[in-house]
Amino acid sequence: MTESTPERARAAAQEPPAGSDEVDVIALGRRLRHARKAAGLTLGALSEVCGTAPSQLSLIENGKREPKLSLIARLAAAVGTTTDELLGAEPPTRRAALEIELERAQRGPLYASLGLPRVRVSSRLPSEALESLVGLQRELERRMEEQAATPEEARRANTELRAEMRACNNYYPQLEAQAQELLDAVGHRDGPLSHHVAADLADHLGFSVRFVPNLPHSTRSVTDLKKRRIFLTQSGAVDHDARTVLLQALGHYMLGHEAPADYSEFLRQRVYTNYFAAALLMPQRQTVDFLQRAKAGRELAIEDLRDAFAVSYESAAHRFTNLATEHLGLTTHFQKVHASGIIHKAYENDGVNFPADHLGAIEGQTICRYWTSRAVFDVPDKFRAYEQYTDTQAGTFWCTARTERHSAGLFSLSIGVPFQHVKWFRGRDTSERSQSRCPDEDCCRRPPADLAAAWQGKAWPAARANTHLLAAMPSGAFPGVDETEMYAFLESQPD
Repeated sequence: MTESTPERARAAAQEPPAGSDEVDVIALGRRLRHARKAAGLTLGALSEVCGTAPSQLSLIENGKREPKLSLIARLAAAVGTTTDELLGAEPPTRRAALEIELERAQRGPLYASLGLPRVRVSSRLPSEALESLVGLQRELERRMEEQAATPEEARRANTELRAEMRACNNYYPQLEAQAQELLDAVGHRDGPLSHHVAADLADHLGFSVRFVPNLPHSTRSVTDLKKRRIFLTQSGAVDHDARTVLLQALGHYMLGHEAPADYSEFLRQRVYTNYFAAALLMPQRQTVDFLQRAKAGRELAIEDLRDAFAVSYESAAHRFTNLATEHLGLTTHFQKVHASGIIHKAYENDGVNFPADHLGAIEGQTICRYWTSRAVFDVPDKFRAYEQYTDTQAGTFWCTARTERHSAGLFSLSIGVPFQHVKWFRGRDTSERSQSRCPDEDCCRRPPADLAAAWQGKAWPAARANTHLLAAMPSGAFPGVDETEMYAFLESQPD
């Protein structure tokens, strides 16, 4: 049985009920019942003294009716106490505190969502049963709070995961080995991994692949583990390459993932499956050989890696961060920044200073407008990569960047290195140079003095609210996935 504490019971009992700003009707009812019994009065006797029907008094004692102040005064006088005592916040006994807590819980949205019958909270309810019911309710609330990741919890989980990635230089040898083992099993030796080879990988693991037009909107793939089918949908978005989505689905199976227990585990599983898919699309041996030859010729370029393995620029940039430190001896950083200047994803192990909140989270922060990842949006030539040197308080960094339109909008994708590593990259001869003094507010957080003087107090923008930053993360094992829709989809599929 869950042990309860008087402090917790008192705290719960002191909370005003929903819908009443003046009188805590549940606490009032319990205090009235306690005082009536202490005075040796029955409901009938109290009714005669106060001139109120016993049925109405019963409703008051059960917290189902809010009496007028004049009636409260008559009741207080009849039971030998004061109005202030009846309206006091402190429950008269420990049992009363538990009764109040259980009554409140049963009137709350969590209990209502369970579809369970109400328990009548009366003197006939054994104290042990009351303790158990309250303890179970508290534990249920605690678990629900753990499962519903708030934005703060999500940022904390992201920060912890980024620290793990930095500590291992974003290189996971076990995942590399598992990916290579699977490629060897189907005889893939070199060249871009085609859709045909991706299907061979699924066949090898005992899965069939089916394209459907009605995949649940909250999913990119659905894996039927009973009939060993993987459902995909055709998409023209650059971030929804069918090969990548299929390989990620296979990754969950290969890595033995189970339903994540919390948001942190959900994020970690996603990072590992993304890594696994990238290691299949760009196998370590071939990719390292390609990069080492490019480094020897001082011609490292993310777009060349993209073209050599027929992947997106973002996939190539991510893969570069996996292998750069371990196999090329280069520290680096990566950014995916929305056109609004908001960081969507980032990684670093080269000492660059990203803006961060009090938890150390960088996602959702605004990057300096003088960095390459912001400057590239204003470059008219979108065909070639844009390179720039940026002097920062942490040193000088060289970055190469491109823009890509993804399903969530236009993003810049940039890879950067400290000045001492730029000699290995194509584009190092760029004349583009900028200076960032962030986090100094005068760098780009505040408008220039002349603009501020001209417009301060004379403009009123209608801000675009990022409501997803204010709400709790979607609950469930797979945040954001409508499980009812997913299961109904699977049920509707023919054999």
